[in-house]
Amino acid sequence: MKARCAVRLLPLSLVLLMSGCMVGPDYHRPQVATPAQWKELPGWTQADPSAAAGPKGEWWSGFQDPLLDELEPLVAVSNQTVAQSYANYQQALAEVRVARASLFPTIGVTGSATRERASTSTTSSSFSSSGARIVNSGSLEANVSWTLDFWGQVRRQVEEQSATAQASEATLANAQLSEQIALANAVIDLRVTDADIDLLTQTVEAYKNSLRVVTDQDTAGTIAPSDLITARTQLENAQASLIALGVARAQYEHAIAVLVGRNPEDMTIPHNGKLPILPEIPAGVPSTMLQRRPDIATAERQMASANAAIGVAVAAYYPTISLSALDGFTQAPLAGLLHVSNYVWSLGASATETIFDGGERSGEVAAARASYNAAVANYRATVLSAFQSVENDLSGLRILAQQSDALDAAVRDSIRGAQIAQNEYQAGTVDYTTVATAQATQLSTQQSALTVQQSRLLDAAALIGDLGGGWSGVLHDASHPQKVSVDPAADANAATSANAAGPTQ
Repeated sequence: MKARCAVRLLPLSLVLLMSGCMVGPDYHRPQVATPAQWKELPGWTQADPSAAAGPKGEWWSGFQDPLLDELEPLVAVSNQTVAQSYANYQQALAEVRVARASLFPTIGVTGSATRERASTSTTSSSFSSSGARIVNSGSLEANVSWTLDFWGQVRRQVEEQSATAQASEATLANAQLSEQIALANAVIDLRVTDADIDLLTQTVEAYKNSLRVVTDQDTAGTIAPSDLITARTQLENAQASLIALGVARAQYEHAIAVLVGRNPEDMTIPHNGKLPILPEIPAGVPSTMLQRRPDIATAERQMASANAAIGVAVAAYYPTISLSALDGFTQAPLAGLLHVSNYVWSLGASATETIFDGGERSGEVAAARASYNAAVANYRATVLSAFQSVENDLSGLRILAQQSDALDAAVRDSIRGAQIAQNEYQAGTVDYTTVATAQATQLSTQQSALTVQQSRLLDAAALIGDLGGGWSGVLHDASHPQKVSVDPAADANAATSANAAGPTQ
């Protein structure tokens, strides 16, 4: 029963081979130069970018917007970009199982039965005869074949596919985070548009009141006819601007519907001009937050996959060794097939080696090494880009906060200036051009303040995305208990002057 003994030895041989050599370089993540702290926010410790990903939590809750709280969880289950990335991840996992299967022998069973008509003839010195007989034959055999992974080619393939699957997993996480940030941006844009609609609605009402005053004075003949035309044109332009905002609002609403996997016609979002709140940045959160960025994890795993591909290419230089075994019964005629006398077995081994290939294998190895070097460069570029994006976000938040303070003062002055111009016009000391100019300045300043608020909110969302999903789950220690707000002024007062009132009458 030599074949049976060989089958019993297969698991032991597999263990021995699994602990054998593997050609090609072992993977070591290359070092990336990282700053000791953020330039824009001192106190954050040095980062060590890797594929590790910590819990991100419900980062959107920091904006304190009920629409975000309602819709953000839907992205993970209903967004079609996320669904596509999830399917790609499942495919990558299946490819790992396919690669791992090559480590094990292939075992099969073959059974066959044949019924045939065979002719017979008998010849002697006195007579000859001919006839036919029916013959039944059959076989029942088990076969085992195994290509030994003596040089580690299959294990490198498993390593390559596993890293690819991990990259797909990180790509899935990146797709989900990107779509969630896109949803946050769309909601912020929608809220700002609603606030702008409120501002222009108040402005239109103020311009209507101004037009009534001018009309009465024109009827009395106390003003120049050009004042009436100026007041009417001013109102009509404001009305046109208010109507135009409906286009942007509809587009933001449609974008939000698609991001949560719904048809645009199925979602209607009520008007709400209250802006989200700017979240606070914990001062003690380290720059190691970048380790949670899924795009960095993707680049790192792609680098590991490319490194394993070098080993696969190098293994082609070595011979391929295969074992085979057969064990079973064969009999003709079929009767007594399983009798011991019909038992058959065979063992075999083969080895193949390419002697000359015109440089194909060396070309494959060179290509694999070049692919790995490209992956290393992509990884380092991704890390550097991540630091750049975070610094941009932090500097934007710092500078925009200063600009917001200046605009708050400008809004207060413009409101006061419009009131003074209106009073002077009614007193007859200035013409209506002075009033129109003051009111236009007020509206422009209020809209600028609203735009800065929008930029700050979008920068905060971008910072959360660039840190890999906010900072929840990473607690700063007792030495950094304080928080640094991205909004030095009180958030509640930041948009008050921009949204509270339209131009005065």
